[in-house]
Amino acid sequence: MPLPPVLTPEQAAEWDLAAVAAGRPLRMVMETAGRAVARLAVDHFRTELGQGTLVACGPGNNGGDGWVAARALHRAGWPVWVAESAAPHEGIAAEARADAIADGVRVVDPSGPWPGVGVVVDALLGTGARGAPRGPVAELLDRLRELHLPVIAVDGPTGLDLETGVDHGALQAALTVTFGGPRRGHLLARDECGTIVVAEVGLPGAPGEWPRLVTSTWAASQLTPFPASAHKGTRGRVVIVGGAPGMTGAARLAARAAFAAGAGLVHVVAPAEAIGDLRTAEPDVQTLVHPFAGPLDNGLIELLTRADAVVIGPGLGRDEARTAFVLAVLAHAKVVVLDADALMALRACRDELPVHFADREVLCTPHLGEFRALFPSHAGAIEVDPWGAASGASSASHSTVLLKGVPTVIASPGGGMLTVAAGNPGLATGGSGDVLAGCIGALLAQGITLPAAAALGAQALGEAADHAARRVTARAMRPMDVIAALPDVWRQWDRTRTGGARERDALAILAAPRTT
Repeated sequence: MPLPPVLTPEQAAEWDLAAVAAGRPLRMVMETAGRAVARLAVDHFRTELGQGTLVACGPGNNGGDGWVAARALHRAGWPVWVAESAAPHEGIAAEARADAIADGVRVVDPSGPWPGVGVVVDALLGTGARGAPRGPVAELLDRLRELHLPVIAVDGPTGLDLETGVDHGALQAALTVTFGGPRRGHLLARDECGTIVVAEVGLPGAPGEWPRLVTSTWAASQLTPFPASAHKGTRGRVVIVGGAPGMTGAARLAARAAFAAGAGLVHVVAPAEAIGDLRTAEPDVQTLVHPFAGPLDNGLIELLTRADAVVIGPGLGRDEARTAFVLAVLAHAKVVVLDADALMALRACRDELPVHFADREVLCTPHLGEFRALFPSHAGAIEVDPWGAASGASSASHSTVLLKGVPTVIASPGGGMLTVAAGNPGLATGGSGDVLAGCIGALLAQGITLPAAAALGAQALGEAADHAARRVTARAMRPMDVIAALPDVWRQWDRTRTGGARERDALAILAAPRTT
């Protein structure tokens, strides 16, 4: 199942040229795009459309999409007017404008007066716009801002850099309709974009090396049901190394998440001073006493050798002995998730990571601070280009890197990147990373490939957070609420896999994050 690409403006332009080369005229693509905007406007703002729609059009192809949308709404009987910052002089945008006016779409002066309307369509500037809006576009944008009405952005909100996500005074959208795939800026600036719908407009297949957006539909297709003959061994053995005294909660969250993601056996390795608390609090979990220092005893070596996946780091602590201990665990594990304190322990040997990661599957799961500590040479533009940062770190370390953030980016040494945009600010709490690590550990133990398991775990975490926020709000949400919501995700994915309803013509739908 192909996933929509995550695009830079340059890639979007390249894709348009590929469409022309494939015999798909851009006028046809524009017609399809504008009609998709009109259709989604009806789906999302039917009541407001009845009060009238003001479509703000620029002189470029983004404005052409707006003219098509205005014509489609007009022909469907909705009251609609167009205000333009400047008229296109030639090309397909001029053709779309002429067709709309010929069909009776009314034009109003950009300086007013305007009729009363209930919704605005922003089709002023498209994917390639850079910097702050200027001249007539800026003047029209300021007037639209004064209306205080819901805004439907075509391609992206005017004033938002769709490569970097930098906000140059963007007109905040309630709904953003983009085409073929989200732009990077959409995912870096979720507050400005509202709900994002990626519409299908007939573009050819995108190059395979472009990053891809993980969707619920794809995730559901990757997570197959257990066979009736499943037993605890076939469902996977996860070993969690963590939970130092005073930090057992991290190991407990990882263990509970591993069970909630379907692991058959979960072991926690922790020092003697912490193991009693773990045994009392988590009777489902098997435990092994071992100090977080070397050398490893035979019991731990055997456990690591038998494990289908090892998660090391939740609550591990940052004692100086941790570096040697983490390396010793790595030497005996086949499939490893390195999280939290384990990542920080490896700072002392970051230049030798390819040697230590050789002959095993390794997933590193840093947040921004951990990434800067472990991969400083790749962190320069991490806020505006997490794709480049994750890709560089993955190549340099010979590991798969899951860079947590908004969005989360997964990069593998062989190329190809996955992007996860699910979730909400309720995940910005201590312990969410432990839940993610445990969930991914379980998926790896069930035989899912490393990049796919990382993407599924992050997508499940984000969707579970949305379920939890509906119950307890994003403000009050805790990691245990997310774990409790994981069954809702599995049920939803099961319904999707067996033929659940999807929004028509949408390649992806990213609901506006719950922020309260």
